[in-house]
Amino acid sequence: MATNITFHAPALTRNERETQRNQRGLTIWLTGLSASGKSTIAVELERQLLTRNIHAYRLDGDNIRFGLNKDLGFSENDRNENIRRIGEVAKLFADSASIAITSFISPYQKDRDSARALHETPTPGEDKGLPFVEVYVDVPVEVAEQRDPKGLYKKAREGVIKEFTGISAPYEAPAKPEVHIKNVDLSLADAVNQIVEYLDSKGYLPPKN
Repeated sequence: MATNITFHAPALTRNERETQRNQRGLTIWLTGLSASGKSTIAVELERQLLTRNIHAYRLDGDNIRFGLNKDLGFSENDRNENIRRIGEVAKLFADSASIAITSFISPYQKDRDSARALHETPTPGEDKGLPFVEVYVDVPVEVAEQRDPKGLYKKAREGVIKEFTGISAPYEAPAKPEVHIKNVDLSLADAVNQIVEYLDSKGYLPPKN
C-alpha cells in the first residue's frame, strides 16, 4: 500500500454537489452470466436516465478491458482485481453526484460485497456512504448458451476459452439483490422499468418534469 500520501478534500461537499446537480450519486451494479442481457439493459437504462437530464455513465465490462484493465486476464486473481478497480472507479463517479452503471459478470459474491462495502464506507470528510444498487440479471446457463452472441460458450465447451463463467468457472448468484430481473421472456422495456421503479421508490432520482 502506498505511504506518504494525503487525501485532498474537494472544493464542494457531496451534499453541495448533489444540490447543484439536483440528483444523488449512486452506483447501479448489474451482475449476471455472459449473454444474460446486462449490457443491453445498461445501455437502455443509461439512455433513459440521460433523457430525464440525469447525469449517468455506463462502465461496460468489455470496454473497460480495452483501457483501464487491459493488463488483466481472466484468472480468479485477475477477475478479483478487475472488479476491485471497477468498484473504485464507480465510487468516484457516484461521489461526483453522477449515477454509475456497471455491467460486469462479477461472478464472486465476495468481490461484489467488497464493492458494496467500499461505497458504504464514507469518503474522508463525508458523514455517510453512497447507495449501491445490486441488479441481478438472471437467466439459466442453458438460455445464455443458446443466445451466445459472441460464440463464447461454444469456445468454452471446446476448451478454447479456459475458466469461463458458468461452464468451467463458478457464478455465485446474489442472495439479496436490490433488483432481481428474470430476463428470459422479459421485454427490454420491462427489465429497465424494474430498475427505474426501484430507484424512484427510494427517492434516488429527481422527479420527472
